[in-house]
Amino acid sequence: MNKETEPGKLITIIIPVYNAEKYIAGCLESIFKLQSLPIEVLVLDGGSTDQTIDILSQFNNSILKWKSEPDKGIYDAMNKGIKIASGRWLYFMGADDRVLPGFADLASKLMNEDTVYYGNSIPFYEEGVTVDPYGLLKGAFSPYRLAKYCMNHQSILYPARAFRDYSYELKYKIAADYAFNLRLWGDEKFKKEFFPIDIVSYNMGGFSAGNSDQIFISEKSSLIRKRMGWRVYIRYLIRGFKDKSRHRKGV
Repeated sequence: MNKETEPGKLITIIIPVYNAEKYIAGCLESIFKLQSLPIEVLVLDGGSTDQTIDILSQFNNSILKWKSEPDKGIYDAMNKGIKIASGRWLYFMGADDRVLPGFADLASKLMNEDTVYYGNSIPFYEEGVTVDPYGLLKGAFSPYRLAKYCMNHQSILYPARAFRDYSYELKYKIAADYAFNLRLWGDEKFKKEFFPIDIVSYNMGGFSAGNSDQIFISEKSSLIRKRMGWRVYIRYLIRGFKDKSRHRKGV
């Protein structure tokens, strides 16, 4: 972790992008409204072929840094951002998301660098996309709730020191953030603290919508057992068995 380039930054916002000309300006403008926060913004572009680079070049803001080069996907770009981040907390978002004024409220709660802080997301969606049908954008996540469902990555402010031990595994093309959170929630060195504050407008039709990660699906149970403990794992298996039984009976 690079802590020498800009000491004193509270939060680094990392935005992986590729061909994001439709969204990137609105994303950055929502961040720049957080005028009082000591933040830096890192945009990691994967070699866009549209107007994304031209748009980024038009911004003249000292908190914005960007680079464009080929990468191995969204999680590779995020890992690159982690390596050059100077913030004590790291936040990840997509170009099609928008931070809300509540982001600054949650930032004011950042005290303990051994704590993961998170809040709520509200859905932003394009036509034809279902809005949070399972209610997963809001509320606290227990280990068991996390074992059942992926929490919204854009709801979370991570202490930078969490990335000394973990990174996003590139074998998971869609769910590396879910796998990361299973590991982190199972790590007792880090506390988790929830505040019922809406911090981001999250695009429900983004990167992971409509796609599945077969490698993660095949390894999820093992991750839960290894990282979340036997009690959560057994409860997860029992719930899965009951759900399958209800499905077979048509209930």
